[in-house]
Amino acid sequence: MRQGHQSWLFSTKPVIAGTSAIGGPFEAQGPLADDFDTLHGHLMIGQDSWEKAERVLLEEACDKAIEKAGLTKEQIHFMLAGDLMNQSISANFSARTLAIPFLGIFGACSTSMEGLAMAAQLVDSQSADYVLAATSSHNAAAEKQYRYPTEYGSQKPPTAQWTVTGAGAAVVASQGNGPRIQAATIGRIVDMGMSDPFNMGAAMAPAALATLETHFRDLQIPYDHYDLVVTGDLGKVGHSILSELLPKHNIHIPLERYLDCGMLIYGDNPNVWSGGSGCGCCATVTYGHLMRKMKAGEWKRILVVATGALLSPISYQQGESIPCIAHAVAIEAEQL
Repeated sequence: MRQGHQSWLFSTKPVIAGTSAIGGPFEAQGPLADDFDTLHGHLMIGQDSWEKAERVLLEEACDKAIEKAGLTKEQIHFMLAGDLMNQSISANFSARTLAIPFLGIFGACSTSMEGLAMAAQLVDSQSADYVLAATSSHNAAAEKQYRYPTEYGSQKPPTAQWTVTGAGAAVVASQGNGPRIQAATIGRIVDMGMSDPFNMGAAMAPAALATLETHFRDLQIPYDHYDLVVTGDLGKVGHSILSELLPKHNIHIPLERYLDCGMLIYGDNPNVWSGGSGCGCCATVTYGHLMRKMKAGEWKRILVVATGALLSPISYQQGESIPCIAHAVAIEAEQL
């Protein structure tokens, strides 16, 4: 049911029945390593291209989430997935392997929560009993497409971020055990005229602000309602900007409850510049680390706000600014 202007309030509170997080060798060195289901020791993952390696990540994440939900792929009614590659080839080719009815989506780094929100809507409206939402990214594949080949070794400014090599998936069900999806707010495009692809945190922060402002207004809940508010991958730069913007816009979220997936996944590693990014960033942190913490009882209510910079190599080369978006999903513990 629509609540306010751009939010959904789910009357049945669909269940997150199973989640998975798959990572690469660099993620294995981070502070969240224990929260991954599988960590690969090499970027190639036994394949002959970065793109094929990313496909393996996504297929493994989907298989593991379905397995942890106690289901088979034949029981999944729909699969929602997307990635950063041209024409979303990782998602498309993975859907070919899984043979599940497929809806491809693209929200750049916001894809994880876009998919989770849509999966919850399908289940809540009784259009499906089980929906798989998944996404992935690969550092070397994304670098090759959006910037420079990894072998080039280009220098980056401190505002840049490191694309996560990883995939995350969740099975949303009409019933069962697990955290429940309480609401979602669909973001709108926010473009502040920034065009630097090496400073996406600053470009995306206003989109996160707009979605947070709308979420609390639409649902008419207090700013301390959530035990944790986490953005997708603003990194250190974007996190700092949003932390300053929130009180200026009278959004008084307790800042000690505000974290960012791009800062969590690699900790204080200076080699990632401002932090992590990519579709796999919010997906692996949410479906691995955050879900584990919720199931352990550390948090009862969380709001995940995945942010995305919707640029392409062509739009950048043509001098376009970067349109950004953020989608928010409210998740609560099985028993409050």
